[in-house]
Amino acid sequence: MRTAVFFVASPLHYLAARRVALDHERDSRHVLVCYNRVIEPVIREGDWDAVVHIPWPRLEPLPGLFGRHRRLLENLRRVADAIGAVDTLVLHSPVFDTEAINYFLRALPRMTGAAAMQARILPDGLLNVQRYPLSRVKRIAQRFRTLRRLASPALQYWHFSGDRIGSDAPFVDRIYVLGGFPHRYDPLRTVTLESLAELAEPLPAKAATDDAEQAGALVVGQPLVAFGLMSEADRASTSKEIADWLAKECPGPVDYKAHPREGDRHELRESGYRVLEIDEPLESYLAHRRYRVVVGCCSTALFVARQIYGPAARIAAFGVDRVRFKGAGKRENTLALMRELSIEVH
Repeated sequence: MRTAVFFVASPLHYLAARRVALDHERDSRHVLVCYNRVIEPVIREGDWDAVVHIPWPRLEPLPGLFGRHRRLLENLRRVADAIGAVDTLVLHSPVFDTEAINYFLRALPRMTGAAAMQARILPDGLLNVQRYPLSRVKRIAQRFRTLRRLASPALQYWHFSGDRIGSDAPFVDRIYVLGGFPHRYDPLRTVTLESLAELAEPLPAKAATDDAEQAGALVVGQPLVAFGLMSEADRASTSKEIADWLAKECPGPVDYKAHPREGDRHELRESGYRVLEIDEPLESYLAHRRYRVVVGCCSTALFVARQIYGPAARIAAFGVDRVRFKGAGKRENTLALMRELSIEVH
């Protein structure tokens, strides 16, 4: 028996894991391991053979002495029990240098009787655009983590060098990447995933019909004036430029997704925009709602939309030249990343 295990901590990880399970691990048993509660609203347990929630050892240690150490052991036991006896294990994670995940690499094959183990990297969006070499301090920390096996033989940390996510590690044989996202990984080891859209819970029939009659454009809000990133005059100019551009490039109804910290101000909302109110993460909403155009200033939501939709949708940024970025070189880095991801800059 072959079992594919997916360690996820964000809605994007979850959508990528589901795509891998459907397209690349069809004949495997699928076990989902969640280590962040933020993704709980996204999970459809019926899509998986088993779902396990494990607390992050550093943030949620068990009560009493050596709580972090005992939490690691408890997490190992819970995941191994969900997997059961297997012949082959395929472990998927967006990163492998963290102690919350790394110990599974050596422990799970022994605990499940697996004769073979493969490790593969799930896409993590912007984290994959550039490499993050392990610093000397990080490498030393890896060595210290190996000392846990003196107290518990099951906790054998697999240290490695190179990129911190594990793209250079000897145990990784495949790296999944998102379509349209540049990366610096060995092309012989990468596999590009299909679009992550349409993987979340589909809308009910009536809602889907109503939705089809709604906007083809989404404007994502941002507290620009409220956070001192723009003057009121520049905000007004940026908002008008967005509205004028949409009227020309994507005429019709427009949805407006307010930033959680905008309050009622809605800084980029023009008259006629429909305020979008959703009770799920934006990633999962975009996965079942295809917009032709997503527009904003320099919001993270623009990058989220590119991650979900791939190269199919038009993503556009306005007013970036007016933003008072906090930090040297941040404007240049933001613009460079936008252009690298084919986000139109106006």
